[in-house]
Amino acid sequence: MATDSVAPQIKNEDTPRGFAFALTAYLMWGFLPFYLKAVSHLPPLEVLAHRAIWSVPVAGAVLLILKRTEELKVAIRTPRMLGMACVTAAFITVNWGIYVWAIANNHALEGALGYFINPLFSFFLAAVILREKMSPVQLAAIALAAVGVAILTWGAGGLPWVSLGLAVTWGCYALFRKTLPIGPNQGFFLEVLLISIPFLPYIIYLEVTGAGHLFNSTGYDTFILMLAGPITAGPLMIYANGAKLLRLSTIGIMQYIAPTLIFLIAVFAFKEPLSTNKLVAFMFIWSALVVYSYGMLKAARAR
Repeated sequence: MATDSVAPQIKNEDTPRGFAFALTAYLMWGFLPFYLKAVSHLPPLEVLAHRAIWSVPVAGAVLLILKRTEELKVAIRTPRMLGMACVTAAFITVNWGIYVWAIANNHALEGALGYFINPLFSFFLAAVILREKMSPVQLAAIALAAVGVAILTWGAGGLPWVSLGLAVTWGCYALFRKTLPIGPNQGFFLEVLLISIPFLPYIIYLEVTGAGHLFNSTGYDTFILMLAGPITAGPLMIYANGAKLLRLSTIGIMQYIAPTLIFLIAVFAFKEPLSTNKLVAFMFIWSALVVYSYGMLKAARAR
C-alpha cells in the first residue's frame, strides 16, 4: 500500500532535472529553423534523407550507453511491432519533409502556426478516433483555432497546407506512437532505422552519380549534413527523458516554447512578411491556446 501511495506523487511531480531536459529540447526545436535555413541550398529530399541516416548512429549509441537494447531486439523480431513502427516512421518522415521544405521556401510562419495548432488537433483526434469526451473549454479552443485557419484560407485563397500538414502528420504520429509498445528511445531508433532503409541507397546513388553533396561538394556541406544526426536525434531523446520527470500540464504549457521561437525567428530573423490577415489568424490561434491551457490547468488542479 505504501508503494501505491507514493507512485502517483512521483508521476505528478515536476523535477528540476525534468524541466532542464524539456527546456533544452524545446529550445533546440525552436532554433532548428536556423539549421534548416543553413541547408536550404540543398534539395529538401536529400536533407531529409541525411536527417534519418545520421540519426541512426546517434540513437544507437545512446541505447548502447543506457543498455536498453533488449526491448529493441524483441521489436525487430515481432512483425506486428515492425508494422506499427513503419506507420509511425511514415508519419514522422512526411512531417520532417514538410518542415524542411517550408523553411527552405520561406514558410517558417506557416510552420510555427502548424505546431501551435498541433495540440488542438490532437484533442480532435482523441475525440474522433479514441471517442474521448471533450469538455466545453476544449470545444471552444478548437472552434477558435478553426476560425483562425478559415481566415488564413480566405486570405491565401486556399488551405494553409504547410500548417495543416505539420499538425496532421505530427498529431497522427503521436496517436499511433502511443500504440507502439516500446520505450521512446528504442522507438525512435527503430523509426529512423526503418526510414534509412530506402534513403541509404538513394544517398549512395546521388554520391555515385555526382549529384550528392556529402562528398561531392564543399567541406561545409559535408559537415552540416553529418550534423543532421545529432540535431535531429538530440532533442527527441532529451525530451523523452524529460517528459517522464514532469507533470503533463507542465509539458502542455512548455510545448509552446518551440513554435513561439519559430514565429519570432520567421518575423525578425528571416524577415518573412506578417500580413494583417496572418496576424489576425494567429490571434485566434493564440486565443485558442489560452483557452486550452486554462482548461488543462484547471483540470490538473482539480485532480
